[in-house]
Amino acid sequence: MPLLGCVADDFTGATDLASTLVRGGMSAVQVIGVPEGPLPEADAVVVALKSRTNPPADAVRDSLAALDALRDAGCRQFFFKYCSTFDSTDEGNIGPVADALLERLGAGFALACPAFPANGRSVYRGHLFVGDVLLSESGMKDHPLTPMRDPNLVRVLGRQTAGRVGLVNFPVVERGAGAIRDAMAALATEGHRYAIVDAVTEADLMAIGEAAAEHPMLTGGSGVAMGLPENFRRQGLLPARDAAALPTRRGHKAVLAGSCSRATLGQVAAARASLPVLELDPLATPDAAALARQALDWAEARLGEVPVVIAASAPPEKVAALQAQLGRGDAGALVEEALATVAEGLVARGVGQLVVAGGETSGAVVSRLGLRTLRIGPEIDPGVPWTHAEGASGGLHLALKSGNFGAADFFTNAFQGE
Repeated sequence: MPLLGCVADDFTGATDLASTLVRGGMSAVQVIGVPEGPLPEADAVVVALKSRTNPPADAVRDSLAALDALRDAGCRQFFFKYCSTFDSTDEGNIGPVADALLERLGAGFALACPAFPANGRSVYRGHLFVGDVLLSESGMKDHPLTPMRDPNLVRVLGRQTAGRVGLVNFPVVERGAGAIRDAMAALATEGHRYAIVDAVTEADLMAIGEAAAEHPMLTGGSGVAMGLPENFRRQGLLPARDAAALPTRRGHKAVLAGSCSRATLGQVAAARASLPVLELDPLATPDAAALARQALDWAEARLGEVPVVIAASAPPEKVAALQAQLGRGDAGALVEEALATVAEGLVARGVGQLVVAGGETSGAVVSRLGLRTLRIGPEIDPGVPWTHAEGASGGLHLALKSGNFGAADFFTNAFQGE
């Protein structure tokens, strides 16, 4: 039976979490959508939902269905994974989903920690930093779907839940797991439903994970899961094994970029120096089928040993112009539909190694390809592993990258070391 059952609110976030667990020695499988039938064998099962930007009621419904499947499989502990930039709106979905999961588990308290220092996310005095700036001063302030303009996570989560939100601040965290455990217990006794927990180093995250060993559920980014494998190891439940082994990667190589984050825009720009890059313009061609035909016609003559890059990423002003022309929802759907169609065509043309940048884009691609299970393998950059699509014709390997993750040369480095 799996030890840890996880519900993630988007596809790249699920992969990020699973990669963290694999690095800690847990075998991990990512299940696409609410599980149907028996779960695959693994120490950790991560259910990837496309619920981050859904209406809150839909996000709650799907998250509860995923939790029920994980409970039925016998998981001992549960984790609700959201983005390390706490992507949400004042209406949800982090608070409503966490509330519903806690109620279903009969639990009254959970920590909340999105910190991921390896990717520049830290929480100090309850405020979320991206690199050296507050969340509200980072590129997330212009996110087209979930703009984040308040860095105070106690306030942000407090607006989404009727429960009280407290803080375990850094002076407590740096004293270690025992102090963190006592501080969370005190907050729970005082009637708090959640505790934002500060973290600025990986050592902090390990201590937080140890402090939550007996918690029915944790919530946060993948970083706070770093300490969970060791908890199971201490209990004699986690055997030693190569948790990251995957079949050999084969086939043509391609990158699809739909994220408009600063990191992905920089990666597309860096790729131009050494790789063939096609930048689609949905504003000039607001037709998904036409964009897909354009991309596949371009790629067909270039597929070979060198990866091809097809990007619909755009800076904030172009995104705003497309949203003004089509509406926010339709603009996003256009890009997702186009890139999903391109992915389907690329796989039919022999692409066996596919990098997808952007959570919404990854969800659209995986859904179009009809994939249900991804086995998690070795990490490319922090939070981004290669995965193997079990049951896919020809043995498809995928790397699903959060738009904010990865070094500038990610698109070239991803295909090294076969």
